Amino acid sequence: MFSKRSTLLVGTLLASSLLLGATVVQAKTADTMKAVPRFTVLPAKGSLDVKQAAALTTWKFTYKYNNINYTDTFVGNAPSGKKVTTPVFIIPLKIVLSGGQTFTTSTIQPNGQSALDDTVASPLFQSTISFKEGGTKLGKTQYIDAYMRESFWPTVLNNPKWHDTFGQPTVLSEVTLNVPAQFGKIGTEFGVQVALVDINYLDGQVNSIIKANPQITAASVPIFELYNTYETSGGCCIGGYHSSTSGQTYNVFDYVGATGVFSQDVSALSHELAEWAFDPYINNRSPCGIYEVGDPLEREANYGGYPYTTNGMTYNLQDEAQPPYFGAPPATSLDGRFTFQGTKLSVCQNGA
Repeated sequence: MFSKRSTLLVGTLLASSLLLGATVVQAKTADTMKAVPRFTVLPAKGSLDVKQAAALTTWKFTYKYNNINYTDTFVGNAPSGKKVTTPVFIIPLKIVLSGGQTFTTSTIQPNGQSALDDTVASPLFQSTISFKEGGTKLGKTQYIDAYMRESFWPTVLNNPKWHDTFGQPTVLSEVTLNVPAQFGKIGTEFGVQVALVDINYLDGQVNSIIKANPQITAASVPIFELYNTYETSGGCCIGGYHSSTSGQTYNVFDYVGATGVFSQDVSALSHELAEWAFDPYINNRSPCGIYEVGDPLEREANYGGYPYTTNGMTYNLQDEAQPPYFGAPPATSLDGRFTFQGTKLSVCQNGA
């Protein structure tokens, strides 16, 4: 009931486009590698188109750590500015392996809704939860917005109308990917039967779909959703990634419909959207290296996820690191906290 649907224009996805600009480690067969739950980031492809990049509202965050100055690009306006809402497209992908096994986001979940509908109804896009952390009310809003408000809470206190939210998602028509045998196969990971798809192949398809659909612009964020699928690169299991091509940012995530496993429901999407918000063009740097806010917490219990129940569904949303973790002054965030959930860490303790 939350979805706004529109027609998806799909160009012919030729084999020559499958590896469009993807630059990751050459994949080995998943059979020879131990399954490791992880996320990744694909380096930005193409030179940054300044005009296209300007379509997405961003601001510069600057700070000094150990006498080194850092300047990073974040999505939205500065916390002293106005509210920003970024348009969202969700593109569901149906994976069909060479053996005929099919994985689709239309699969019905225990609550009677599809994985796709559960995603749209989640706290990532709906303001259904009143967030409270460290005894402080952050507002009734979306999860990523609550996290960003806490990250800059002393400033937000003086500008309480500031928000960085997502618009109601426009859900495009499902795209079927008939995955060649050399790029995908069936597997059982974490006790779940899943599709294992090469990340280079998938990223080429994703870029082709974006290019074929002019309604997806750099001012918006397209999100590609897969069901019971993991990406592979040097082995399994990647739960999602984010990247940028010439200034067009995008996210890919896996919705796994099993409780207590890696990438369950929208946990991977919460990870990727937070990292997109704090490093949209994959070029931010920190004392920890790249500016990846989810990676330092993905090894916690439940893969860093915390339960939130809304709309008859319990979602697992991952904790995220805040600016002080990356060396920014503690006064930047609520009570100098290093993570949204208040995990006690030191600067760069778990890398980035």
